[in-house]
Amino acid sequence: MDPREGDVTVTGTLPLAGRDGAPITAAAPAGGRRRPDWLDGARENLTAPGKYLAFEEGGRRIVVPVAREWTRIGRSLAADVRFDDATVSRRHALIVSQADGVRVLDDRSLNGVYVNGERVEWSPLHDGDEILVGRHSLWFLDATSVDAEDGLDTEPVGA
Repeated sequence: MDPREGDVTVTGTLPLAGRDGAPITAAAPAGGRRRPDWLDGARENLTAPGKYLAFEEGGRRIVVPVAREWTRIGRSLAADVRFDDATVSRRHALIVSQADGVRVLDDRSLNGVYVNGERVEWSPLHDGDEILVGRHSLWFLDATSVDAEDGLDTEPVGA
């Protein structure tokens, strides 16, 4: 019998190999990784209240406001947050911002979406949560109010 004929067995997603390889199907340690030191500095430099995604790419630290109802993350040129990386699907994840809060949705990605080390189909986001998309970590910042002199206020707007 020809080994190419017959039933196909699905074995899952294969991680990249070689020097740049990283395990992408295994969950991160419980509770996610330790927050990077630069994240506090990024928070202090925010000048407007709102919700943000912060991440590193190519040695640069990037903070993107979550200002619209849908923020697309992926490899596609149409993505709002774009990673040119094979571990990221063209349409990998959506950040959905509505009156009842912000959540992340897996947009049928191959490698999945992880929040604080746990694979999720969708999950509410809270300040400081780590979102893993492929091999890229994004940090959700909920800066509900900003004080011009002291950086962020801990009190929500209208409290």
